[in-house]
Amino acid sequence: MTAEQAPKKVLLVDDDRDTLTAIQIALSDLGVNILTASDGNEAVAQADAHHPDLVVLDMMLPKRSGFLVMEKLKRGKKRGEPPRIIMITGNLGVRHRAYAESLGVDLYLHKPVRMDRLVGAIKELLA
Repeated sequence: MTAEQAPKKVLLVDDDRDTLTAIQIALSDLGVNILTASDGNEAVAQADAHHPDLVVLDMMLPKRSGFLVMEKLKRGKKRGEPPRIIMITGNLGVRHRAYAESLGVDLYLHKPVRMDRLVGAIKELLA
């Protein structure tokens, strides 16, 4: 099986287990390999070990913020290069959005996120 035929890898990062479970269920029919992490350090370790194609990343995380995770994952990469990143946050501040965009976020969504919107965005970014 070539790399293009292999299932895409999606890393879900959120400290809320219910959120992780809900997103996993929503993605179960996409045929992607799903990895999870519940804090920023675990997210970086998972990304280093498994090289996901896409990361769904909560902004507010224990041990290392979503911003610090994204800085690590995007360092030295051009916009659009994997991993693609969807940041999800309950924070409505425009400065946070601007900072995420400066780091190379592909999509910035506010909680609560409609699951059909998130799944559609994941499909689009993985295509």
